[in-house]
Amino acid sequence: MGFTINHDDFEKTQIILESLELLEWPTVCNHLSTFAVTQQGRDKCKSFDLPLDISLSHELLSQTLEIGSLDISLDGGISFEGVHDLENILLICSKGGVAIGEDLLKVADTLRAARKLRKLIFDQLIRPRLSELLKDVATLPDLQKLLEFGLDEGGRIADRASPKLSELRRHRNSVRLQRKDILQDMIRKYGGLLQDNIISERYGRPVLAFKAGTSDQIKGMVHDSSASGNTIYVEPQVVISIGNRLAKIDSEISDEERRLLANWSKEVGFNADVIAHLGEILLQIEFALSRARYSKWLNGVPAILDDKENTLFEIKDFRHPLLVWTDFHEKKNTVVPTSFDVPSDLKVVAITGPNTGGKTVALKSIGLAVLMAKAGILLPCTGSPRLPWCKNVLADIGDEQSLQQNLSTFSGHILRISRILDAIASSRGTTLVLLDEVGAGTDPSEGTALAMALLKIMADRARLTIATTHFGELKAMKYSDSRFENASVSFDSETIKPTFHLQWGIPGRSNAIEISKRLGLDSEVIKRAQEFINPASANNVNQVIKGLEKQRERQQSAAEDAAALLAKTELLHEELLDSWQKQRQQTEKFNEQGRFKLESSIREGQKEVRHLIKRLRDQNASGETARIAGKRFRQMEKGYRSDRRVQHVPGWVPKIGDKVRLSSIGKAGEIISFSDDGMRLTVLCGVFRSKVSLTEVESLDGQKAEINPSVQVKTSQVRKNLSLVRTKKNTLDVRGLRVHEAEGVIEEKLRHCSGALWVIHGIGSGKLKKGLRKWFNSLSYIEKVADAEPHDGGPGCSVVWIVD
Repeated sequence: MGFTINHDDFEKTQIILESLELLEWPTVCNHLSTFAVTQQGRDKCKSFDLPLDISLSHELLSQTLEIGSLDISLDGGISFEGVHDLENILLICSKGGVAIGEDLLKVADTLRAARKLRKLIFDQLIRPRLSELLKDVATLPDLQKLLEFGLDEGGRIADRASPKLSELRRHRNSVRLQRKDILQDMIRKYGGLLQDNIISERYGRPVLAFKAGTSDQIKGMVHDSSASGNTIYVEPQVVISIGNRLAKIDSEISDEERRLLANWSKEVGFNADVIAHLGEILLQIEFALSRARYSKWLNGVPAILDDKENTLFEIKDFRHPLLVWTDFHEKKNTVVPTSFDVPSDLKVVAITGPNTGGKTVALKSIGLAVLMAKAGILLPCTGSPRLPWCKNVLADIGDEQSLQQNLSTFSGHILRISRILDAIASSRGTTLVLLDEVGAGTDPSEGTALAMALLKIMADRARLTIATTHFGELKAMKYSDSRFENASVSFDSETIKPTFHLQWGIPGRSNAIEISKRLGLDSEVIKRAQEFINPASANNVNQVIKGLEKQRERQQSAAEDAAALLAKTELLHEELLDSWQKQRQQTEKFNEQGRFKLESSIREGQKEVRHLIKRLRDQNASGETARIAGKRFRQMEKGYRSDRRVQHVPGWVPKIGDKVRLSSIGKAGEIISFSDDGMRLTVLCGVFRSKVSLTEVESLDGQKAEINPSVQVKTSQVRKNLSLVRTKKNTLDVRGLRVHEAEGVIEEKLRHCSGALWVIHGIGSGKLKKGLRKWFNSLSYIEKVADAEPHDGGPGCSVVWIVD
């Protein structure tokens, strides 16, 4: 069995387990287990409790999504290397037993792996559900270090584990080397008596292979002989005492090793509960990772679960997971998706259609969809599936297409349906009932009556009942009871093959005679069959069904036309948005050109100011010259330095509910809230919320938001301290300093200087001037450097202009 369910009622438990078997849920669990990493993870996937309330299902789904997102973001995914099953080890240690070194090393490896996983996963903002699992988990670093210090790879106790063990092993190696040297000397001394020159071992004692008949020439103990009797294996007398001493040392080493293992096992047993809890948390995380990887393999999407009675079943293009698995391994692409759209007021759906048309697959598909959603597995479908959380999924499916099921008898069906009714009566909560070939296996008239009565009862007691049938009377129940609906699997009568598409709202047509005719059945038989059926009723029903099928085709065509029109509209919207972006870029380019012209005009004004100052400083300048220069200054002041006010145009003030465009991505959204200071706002774009600055949005007609309406913009001044008159304040003497010393002094002066700076460096050898000029040219904020006027120092003084 692929799971366990905790119920006391044996009959109810039996029908639940039978239903899950009939839906082939254990096979899905087996497929899920192949995505686990450890053996305990695979066992968990094959045998886990289905959630008993919706909150647990939400918890499992959140864990699946959180760890799946992390797994995708990491190269190679999340690793569970080093995690072991410690159940038996903890049981031994907790009962006072002594674990072997290899098992204790598994404990240390698991603790180390747990710490790495906790560090990787724990993030309460991004992964709150998984972080809640790991919040109070202890990874026992001291115990891990103790075990890793005392154990080498493979579980061997290291020499460093204790001083006594280290000394004993060192002493043993020394005695062994001494014994080996003695035996090597004997090999050289008695080479003629030996069969070979190799030191062998018998019963844990070193021996030499002497020729038979030489035992009286060498003192020692014979431990063995060859099968032919030509060789005897002798432990020389001179090394027997050494061997006895080594045996004693080995015994002391074993005692010390046993003492260390006992101490470490005691520590593990003392922390057994903590380690067991840690192992359970790691198992839950691996289980979530298995669900996430299986869901990703299925290209699944998360389902929206609701425990309200009026929740609808809405699944689009669901692909049966077992058929997807088969297709993948057989390298096919034959899975036909099935869609379900069952409103909350519908209680019974009757699926009709020919055999092998996909009715049973449709039944199992919706059952597995509900079970997968309960278990926190993403569904292999499209869109955003919505399902009610079903406490029980009960089924009676005699699947003759499955090798695991035999064709059920009528009595078997009735017994199972009786247990289904008992289970519904004894358990409160939403129930999904799936019935295959309801009422079949007996007289058609009585079977039809039983099926109609059963479905009426199910409509009163279960949230949804889906039944497959061949009885025509069940097709008409929707017209007398609004809780009923029809569906059918379509069939291509031209190719005599089912299409496996599920059609909602249309009952299945009878195709038996048509199929028999195309398969070549004798025409006389076909003719007689047509005479036996009621021509009027059959033709009328088939004509109605045929008309409904044509109406569905017209609706489908209209829907496709509407989708094409929507696509064209979206394309046009993108083109308009692109045109708007280009227009805005052109406007920015135009503004940039205007700014460049303004800067050019300012530079020309600066040149003219310098020229006027130079004329005024000329010793031959007359009063007329001063008057003309003053008049020109006043004109320039009026043109460039006036505090012209820019007429303020009221800007756009956004409000909650306004439609805006996010400048960074060019997408439109709706304002739903503002921050307290009004400088940030929350915009809803589709299903996403985005918090952005007020400067990052604009109205749909391109207006920017007005941040502070009282701010007035003034034209920037042409330049501060435009005067080129040398003063004590803008003059710096660096004569006598080295280049790097002068650089530091000048840089400090430039920080507090505007306009021009006169740097007196003298002429001398020219090294100081050359070094400073090279440094000035490397500074981005220096506009230019030139020699001063002759009366200001000429070549011995450099004038430095700073970029405004």
